[in-house]
Amino acid sequence: MLIKEFRIPLPLKVEEFRRGLLYSVSEASKCETGGGEGAEFVKQYDFFDDTTIKPGKKLSGIYSYKIYRVKSKVPWILQKLLPEEAFEIHEESWNAYPYCKTVLTNPGYMGQNSSLIIESTHLPDNGSSENPLNIKKKRDVVYLDICDDEIIGEANYKPEFDPKIFLSELVTIQFKWIGLGSLVEKTILKQYTKIFSNFHRCAFCWIDSWFDLTDEEIQEFEDETARQLQQLVTSEEKRGVSFDD
Repeated sequence: MLIKEFRIPLPLKVEEFRRGLLYSVSEASKCETGGGEGAEFVKQYDFFDDTTIKPGKKLSGIYSYKIYRVKSKVPWILQKLLPEEAFEIHEESWNAYPYCKTVLTNPGYMGQNSSLIIESTHLPDNGSSENPLNIKKKRDVVYLDICDDEIIGEANYKPEFDPKIFLSELVTIQFKWIGLGSLVEKTILKQYTKIFSNFHRCAFCWIDSWFDLTDEEIQEFEDETARQLQQLVTSEEKRGVSFDD
């Protein structure tokens, strides 16, 4: 088992990014879906006062269930060796913003022998929180910066006027495969450095599309995305990033 915490600063307020997160998850799903691969939206519903998601906490929010087909996202040698069932990932997500939890499994091939859990929290600070997710287990901490601020001169930057949100993304991966488990875990964690960086860069670049949306408009966008995904996944053109990109 490997555990890594990614910390990501964004120049937004916590409440502002709530809309940005919902919009960007839907938009990113469309960007990665096509040619028989990508996201299939299964179901979504509200949950209330759930104590099983994070023990000791009573959470309410939105539950969603998706299936991802990701063959082109894995190394070429695994594409040749493994059956099609190995590339179908089931995602359960509980969005109780500012806390979110996502569980990824592969029931068709690995069954109970693999899981990937992502816990996220969004805090209005500069990353100074020592242990934002209250994790007792030892973990590596990696800081990701979605931009290079060295090109901004000191005279043009006033930090006291800078709204800030700090994301903590905790990834826990377990892959029980004799001889290859550790290698697969390290390979997947390495990919998440790229995944988190790209996603949050895109979320910020899409800000003009989501910043002024109401909750009702976000919901309409999510519903329309679910319909579009059904069409995109059956299209001929593959979309998105492959493992080698």
